[in-house]
Amino acid sequence: MSSPQQARAQASAITSGRTAAEAGPAPTSQLRQLFDGPRLSPGQRRIAQYLIENITEAAFLSITDLAERVGVSQPSVTRFASAMGFSGYPALREKLQSIALSTLAGAPGAPAEDQGNELQSAVDAEIENLENLRRDFGDPDQVIRIGRALSLSTPLTVLGLRISCSLAEYFAYAARRIHPDVRLVTRGGSVAYDAILQSREAGGSWMLAFAMPRHAQETLTAVRVARSAGLKVALVTDLALGPLKDEADAAFVVGTGSRLVFDSYAAPVVMSAALLQAMTDADPERTQARLEDYEQIAEEHQFFLKD
Repeated sequence: MSSPQQARAQASAITSGRTAAEAGPAPTSQLRQLFDGPRLSPGQRRIAQYLIENITEAAFLSITDLAERVGVSQPSVTRFASAMGFSGYPALREKLQSIALSTLAGAPGAPAEDQGNELQSAVDAEIENLENLRRDFGDPDQVIRIGRALSLSTPLTVLGLRISCSLAEYFAYAARRIHPDVRLVTRGGSVAYDAILQSREAGGSWMLAFAMPRHAQETLTAVRVARSAGLKVALVTDLALGPLKDEADAAFVVGTGSRLVFDSYAAPVVMSAALLQAMTDADPERTQARLEDYEQIAEEHQFFLKD
């Protein structure tokens, strides 16, 4: 089993006699570009994080040693290599070694990459997602139009399965303050079908669905059930292409943060708040009346702590 000292020695031996590499993207940037392409599972992201943080050693580890360092199985490392588009771990390791060597053979005195740590990098990625969303809001017509349609749908169905459940719960919680009948669906299968069909029979016309990675097959099925029942579907997702977007009557594509083991959802939450704002603006009198009634009840029953 290779030790860190042995890995460094091997790296030094390989780089012995090499001339300084030409200036190019910093190794950390190269790795992030490599890993940002495919959609990785949480377990695979652990491997990616370890490689980013320990590239000069990890690039020369055997598959057994790498799996042990990360705390995953050898097949997990093999699947990670396949997910990255490589024929296997040896091909991935060859690519990693070329990146590592650019670090070890860099020109003396070259400025170190100032990219911050992994948590700061995750925040930077979310800032980029929010900047993209801000540009999309330059033309708010679709948000306003769909917000009005959701406001008019009584009842209004909100769907969010698996990881998307939290976004659906946030939206539904707020929407209930301004809408008389919001029906939240967070369980798939026949339970979801019953709720969707009952909502349509009660007069509903729209369903808002959240679909974030990893995208559940049951979400696609539920969307198709809603469409077949006569409901129109508005979709908040990170997918610019695919069957989910194809099935929706309206789609809002927003980026998710994928730099950490589990995704973060700054942009989808802002999109949800924008749709809620559009719903309030669609019927300001109803909104004001319901908010005042709720505040009265909250005060009477002391729902909240005093500031």
